[in-house]
Amino acid sequence: MTGTIRLAKAPWLSKAPWLDRRGRFSSLKAIVFALLLLPAAILLWRTFAGTLGPRPITEVLHQLGLWAVRLIVIGLAVTPLRAVWRWPELIFVRRQIGLAAFFYALAHFVFYIVDLGFDLSKVASEIVLRYYLAIGFVALLLLVPLAVTSSDAMIRRLGPRWRSLHRLVYPVALLGIVHFFMQTKAGATEPLVLAGIALWLAVWRIVDGTAGARVSGALWFLVASGTLAVAATGLGEAAYYALVLRAPFDRVLGANLLWAAGWRPAWIVLALAVALVAVAGVRRRIKSRARGPGRQRDGGRPIRAAG
Repeated sequence: MTGTIRLAKAPWLSKAPWLDRRGRFSSLKAIVFALLLLPAAILLWRTFAGTLGPRPITEVLHQLGLWAVRLIVIGLAVTPLRAVWRWPELIFVRRQIGLAAFFYALAHFVFYIVDLGFDLSKVASEIVLRYYLAIGFVALLLLVPLAVTSSDAMIRRLGPRWRSLHRLVYPVALLGIVHFFMQTKAGATEPLVLAGIALWLAVWRIVDGTAGARVSGALWFLVASGTLAVAATGLGEAAYYALVLRAPFDRVLGANLLWAAGWRPAWIVLALAVALVAVAGVRRRIKSRARGPGRQRDGGRPIRAAG
């Protein structure tokens, strides 16, 4: 007995998000699916518990928007993590994460309409007159073709054009983070952290596409690109507060060296970078021992031995 649950005789369940392409139960997909539903479940619980504050609809739409941007960035991280951590099964949850990001973004927009009393003319005028709303709306529009073409059938139908189309996720991430920045009224810690992560992912993608897996999968490159992301996050924080709040650039930048200043965005990106490199190193050591000395890997992908 293999312990695998097959549901091939239940066609209506064949596309269930907790099943793999062969109709078998996937613990990874089930866990990710549950985690993707968790923010919505928490919002629903807060609604019934009455803990959404004096403007519950506004709080819900803000939380939905936050999770949309977070999931877009997390979705971008799937391919790099799959290669760097040598975890090929991660690719099977990328579609789930992308679709969840779209539905959270769509729900964010729907609740914005509700917040304005279903006055569509006012919604349209607000989008036209407020730059941050226009940027967010463009990001949502760009997500639509990505969601519509996410199925296996559309991948086969579009062929090589599918990959080109889905590169739109990068400008979507950029627009989403800019939208996040522009509507932030308090601290900008989270949008700065997301921007730092997105920068690292963009650098990884560029290097992987040009120099190949031997470079993009090397631990030295992960350390170097992580250091770049940390530095850019620190500089970005100083620039943001200097431009928006007229705070002294050097003092904000210097706060990264003061423990009393609390966790700065650059520190959070640094912690994530250290965790990423540490997990990559541990997984490679484990897999190297499991393979034995006779095989080699190139950036997490198998290569043939010379000769």
